[in-house]
Amino acid sequence: MGHPNVPPSFKHARTHRNKHVSSRLQPFTQNDNLNNALGAIRVLGVELIEDELKPHLNTVLSNIKEKKKGAAEQVVISGILPILALSLRSRGPLALLTARLVAELAKESVVRKGFPDAGLVPALLSVLTSTNEELLVLAARAISRMSYESSRLQELLLRRGAVPRLVAILLRFPAQEALEEACLQALCNLSGMGVAEEAGMVWERGATVRPGESLFHGVSPHTCGFASAVTLVRVSQWGPGQVVVSIEDFQRCSSSFWNLHGNKRASGWFPSLHLGSCANVFKVVRFSTRNIPRKKSLKTRVFHTFL
Repeated sequence: MGHPNVPPSFKHARTHRNKHVSSRLQPFTQNDNLNNALGAIRVLGVELIEDELKPHLNTVLSNIKEKKKGAAEQVVISGILPILALSLRSRGPLALLTARLVAELAKESVVRKGFPDAGLVPALLSVLTSTNEELLVLAARAISRMSYESSRLQELLLRRGAVPRLVAILLRFPAQEALEEACLQALCNLSGMGVAEEAGMVWERGATVRPGESLFHGVSPHTCGFASAVTLVRVSQWGPGQVVVSIEDFQRCSSSFWNLHGNKRASGWFPSLHLGSCANVFKVVRFSTRNIPRKKSLKTRVFHTFL
């Protein structure tokens, strides 16, 4: 007989929890284990209790990182994305683990399609105001992966103010390489340049003589031993809180290419013969292109933004 003072709802919750605990003692297949974790997150997630949710979030994260078959689809079906958005917005003890999971989920096209409806776009953008550098890196990576070759998500993130937040991070943390790399990659993908992480782009700060200007150039490894893709990101402060971001794509020849063709220069610039998508040379936010000089680059994108 149960205790007479225990409410029926509590007894039901305790019975449900006992069943849940005892079920974990049974042998699971990998899919059962993932389903169990997703179900627990869905049931317990609104309360965001760290001790209870952390192991389940880790289970989902390991399945996604290991690219277990059907794991991404199970996440979509489970309906946990709004809970992840809630966790990010709360900035609680689970925020870092949640951001790591969301950054991994952003690699999966089937999952990131549901990010807007789940509220993950504003949640990630809110994280970009954090002072936690690791959290900032994960949020920037998630935004970069979301916007990679997705014009719909690019436009949504641009309208929501992703560019000024990313630029503000670049200006606030000038010496943090991992953070710079994540923000620069995100800016490139937001501009439609489509810089894949697998390209192994290496970013370096360039020298500039203009006050209030920061210059970054990213170089991918040589392809076929002759040419490498180069991306140039220029951040220029035009006035108090007013910044212009210019992003350009080039192709650079190696010295072996020039030597092969009788040219003594160590390196050079040339336009690629395959222009790809160049219908709009400039993709502009709140800015007119008529006063911008033409560049001999493969592609150019310009953002005029306010911090």
